Amino acid sequence: MALTMFLVMVVLLLLGFPMMIPLIAGALVGVMVMFGDISKAEFMIQQMLGGIRPASLIAVPMFMLAADIMTRGHSADRLIDMVMVFVRHIKGGLAVSTSAACALFGAVSGSTQATVVAVGGPLRPRMLKGGYKDSFVLALIVNSSDIAFLIPPSIGMIIYGVVSKSSIPELFVAGIGPGLLILVLFSIYSMIYATMNGVPTEPAASWRERATAVKRALWPLGFPLIIIGGIFGGLFSPTEAAAVSVLYALFLEAVIFRSITIRDFYSIAKSTGMVTAVVFILVGAGAAFAWILSFAQIPQQLLGAIGITEMSATGVLFVISASFFIGCMFVDPIVVILILVPIFAPVIKSTGLDPILVGTLITLQAAIGSATPPFGCDIFTAVAVFKQPYVKVIKGTPPFIFILLSVSILMIYFPQIALFLRDIAFDK
Repeated sequence: MALTMFLVMVVLLLLGFPMMIPLIAGALVGVMVMFGDISKAEFMIQQMLGGIRPASLIAVPMFMLAADIMTRGHSADRLIDMVMVFVRHIKGGLAVSTSAACALFGAVSGSTQATVVAVGGPLRPRMLKGGYKDSFVLALIVNSSDIAFLIPPSIGMIIYGVVSKSSIPELFVAGIGPGLLILVLFSIYSMIYATMNGVPTEPAASWRERATAVKRALWPLGFPLIIIGGIFGGLFSPTEAAAVSVLYALFLEAVIFRSITIRDFYSIAKSTGMVTAVVFILVGAGAAFAWILSFAQIPQQLLGAIGITEMSATGVLFVISASFFIGCMFVDPIVVILILVPIFAPVIKSTGLDPILVGTLITLQAAIGSATPPFGCDIFTAVAVFKQPYVKVIKGTPPFIFILLSVSILMIYFPQIALFLRDIAFDK
């Protein structure tokens, strides 16, 4: 049955159907094989509806909408300008600014693709003018967007938390450590690259310029304070924080900055609604597909075949990391999380692994896979946004992927990279 489902999905993908169609078709084939009656598809529909029922998922479209409003307005530019004035004078300062801007924007969007658009748009021309090769610039933007998937609020962590029934606030805190570590390593590599390639530095900003940039960015800096401070201060849940972030984004861009109008908001909301519809169809289809796999005991057969039940906790983490990394090289991260998390859930529980550590590692692998050839979704976002050929976009990615995979290995052997702040915040 598993082979039949897989072949149907591969054929539909090769024919150019969007991912939701192969998922639903694969689940339908599973129903037919198991029950021999298409009328039993009502069970699959129940699973699809159940997959999108958790209230926590409401946070996903809310954070997307807030990110879209910021991207259309002035908030993203003000955050970028603030980072630039502090580090542009050091060797590789423009590249360091790009990575730091991705981390800051990730703290309000949680989306890798939104970060590629918001940060890459204004900074790529500036880096090219500053003497950086375009292959390096494109790779830096695509891979630095991974930080946005780890820094809270992370859409990937919300999906993982819903599927695995793990604490989303704990996941948010656990992502901060790895995200900052990646930022530091990317900055070091950027400085080495700039030194080896003779990239000139920009003049240092005066303290007056820095004070002005910080003042202009004070309103946008309210986003992480509202989201993180509100959640951990007990003022509201992650879902409520998402709703507050939308109101705050509207207040800033429509009232304070006056960068968008009612007509603009309509088009922004329409765009977000279209993306949300696709995401929720994927979530529902993924839930149905995962149910079919579980009902047929396919996960148990696969895991038994590789002997994962006899592995140590470290071995299990390596298998999980490799599975998600490879999966996200070909398929959207949300789909991979929806399908694979239920498969590995029994093993994670039996080995006593911390689900927060596993979730952070999975989110990192999903982010890396999204920026890795052949089919990482962030690569195609960059191809579309910057109108550059595929080969050029991926040319400079190997050093960044090596750094990201190194952080993954460090997390496996030193889990406190992710759990240190979590343990402090939640008195573990």
